[in-house]
Amino acid sequence: MSIKIGEIIMRSILNRSAKGKMRERGKAMEARAFQDDLHWNYCWGCGSLNEHGLHLKSHWAGEESVCTFRPERQHAAGPRHVLNGGIIATVIDCHSVCTAVAAAYRAGGRPIGSEPIIWYVTGTLQVVYRRPAAIDREITVRARIKETAERKTVVASTVLSGDEEVATSEVVAIRVDPTWLAG
Repeated sequence: MSIKIGEIIMRSILNRSAKGKMRERGKAMEARAFQDDLHWNYCWGCGSLNEHGLHLKSHWAGEESVCTFRPERQHAAGPRHVLNGGIIATVIDCHSVCTAVAAAYRAGGRPIGSEPIIWYVTGTLQVVYRRPAAIDREITVRARIKETAERKTVVASTVLSGDEEVATSEVVAIRVDPTWLAG
């Protein structure tokens, strides 16, 4: 089945719910996740179209973006009580790219997902693992825009397991032409 991006976006705009607010550690956050308006996204980590994916959700909390993820047993590393580092990297990558997309829409004063589509891909992903993350605890990724240029956005993140910092990262997200999505 072929779905046209324009049709998906139009359905999204017609069905868009009003944005509400929720709270996260004393900061107001947008109730609607960035990914809720990226209806063409099939990514395993952050795409709503991938039925087997992680279905990550990212929100603004002031100038930071926040994503929480609850690991499941199948996300274990070698030791069953530790979260796999590749899963951590995926959560960072997806959250960072979606943050770059949301920041570009925000800078343009446009709703996320509106046309013309803004999309980014991962240019580089650097992760520094500080300590193992327990698989029985939610992880939180807190990101901020470090640098923006015409086609590049650098996103710096901290990953917390409970109150412990388990990783830091820097992602260089590269803006691509919307036709890239069509393959």
